[in-house]
Amino acid sequence: MSIGPVGEEVDVAIVGAGLAGLTAAMDLVDAGLTVRVLEARDRVGGRTWNHDLGDGKVVEIGGQWVGPTQDHVLALARSLGVDTHPTYDEGRRILHIGGRRVAYAGMTPHINPIGLLDVATAMASLARLSKRVPLDAPWDARGARRLDSQTLASWAGRHVHTHMGRMTVELFAQSVMACEPNEVSLLHFLFYVRSAGGFRYLTDVVGGAQQDRFIGGSQELSLRMAATLTSKLGADAVRLSSPVLRIEHDGDRVHVFGRDAVVTARRVIVAVPPMLAGRIDYDPPLPSLRDQLTQKAPMGSVIKALAIYDEPFWRRDGFSGQAAGDVGAVRATFDNCTPDGDPGILLGFIEAENARRLSRMAPAERRDEVLDCFVRYFGPKAARPVDYIEQDWTAEQWTRGCYGAHFAPGVWTSYGKALRVPVGRIHWAGTETSPVWSGYMDGAVRSGERAAAEVLHGERLTEPGLQPA
Repeated sequence: MSIGPVGEEVDVAIVGAGLAGLTAAMDLVDAGLTVRVLEARDRVGGRTWNHDLGDGKVVEIGGQWVGPTQDHVLALARSLGVDTHPTYDEGRRILHIGGRRVAYAGMTPHINPIGLLDVATAMASLARLSKRVPLDAPWDARGARRLDSQTLASWAGRHVHTHMGRMTVELFAQSVMACEPNEVSLLHFLFYVRSAGGFRYLTDVVGGAQQDRFIGGSQELSLRMAATLTSKLGADAVRLSSPVLRIEHDGDRVHVFGRDAVVTARRVIVAVPPMLAGRIDYDPPLPSLRDQLTQKAPMGSVIKALAIYDEPFWRRDGFSGQAAGDVGAVRATFDNCTPDGDPGILLGFIEAENARRLSRMAPAERRDEVLDCFVRYFGPKAARPVDYIEQDWTAEQWTRGCYGAHFAPGVWTSYGKALRVPVGRIHWAGTETSPVWSGYMDGAVRSGERAAAEVLHGERLTEPGLQPA
């Protein structure tokens, strides 16, 4: 992977070397086409990123989990020889709410039955509403404009009545979408739930999206795809540190201008979040509907914080490492140890408004607040890690937030039709464009497969006797 010669021509140029772009590249190369992947970062993997712990061990500071029904990313992993291991899920969980710390086994704490009933009623109502949403066309949902004219917060203000209910709605928006309930359209929230197959798939560990992790870290998928591409096409197949600044597209060619390279191709796949895609200069300009969509699809706000300990002391104390609370910067934690449990690693998520608040702090202040939260959940032993790692995704120049984009009121019904539709010879990929598992690694893989299929279909349309796409 290196900067290659200026001005070469290939069948397809691909912008972005994350899971979506590399998946598309693999499918196109398997079909006999030539590709060049241009990546702005100095690494592949996009929103997946491994941190080296030494001794051959890594921990993920980006996307990491996979679970049932995420069939496309799991199939990709198998094809690349990457196995999974289960997320640690033994022992009691912790809920800190209203100044009280409760340890409990199973999925539901035995407190405040009125609050639990409020949560169950709200989740059931939202689940029913989500079934109205067609995944390929959320704007066609029954009552779409009414659903899209309100936020999740405004809906909760009318239907949620207890502190526990409000906390649950807040935690769900923060932990799954990295935004506050008042930032996201109710229609988008319902689409997100339907896209994953329901609340259980989104929130559970066993049987849910947090069930497993990849051995060697999730970035290993992209590393192996990039290695495969370079072995087939040469060292220039994936060019790093080459942000795409401009795309010129005419009747039968596209010209993709990276920082140090120009690639001419029959088609281009732009496999970056909508907001970043909108920062590329296009000639001719994008249609107004597509351009305005990119202006209205902000990324979530999240900082991933990991404290490293000599051992996972919480396991010995009978805890799973999973905690949630209604105060402090860290509202959700997990045991994030490597498969052998050595060293001990606690993962804390700082999301939405808390992420924006802590991103303005000095690193030492931020670390202190995170460790204070760990102590609140797991006791004084949590105050003394041997190492501390954090990744502020809002500060990443070529990401500007995680986990994915979210839509405010009015975006789906006014601009949503432009999300996946190609503009001439420009195709769009990225997890945000996937109807299934949108926002997740599986959605990224699905989007790359779909974009590659569009390109191959378009290539067939250019055969003699047929009109170009």
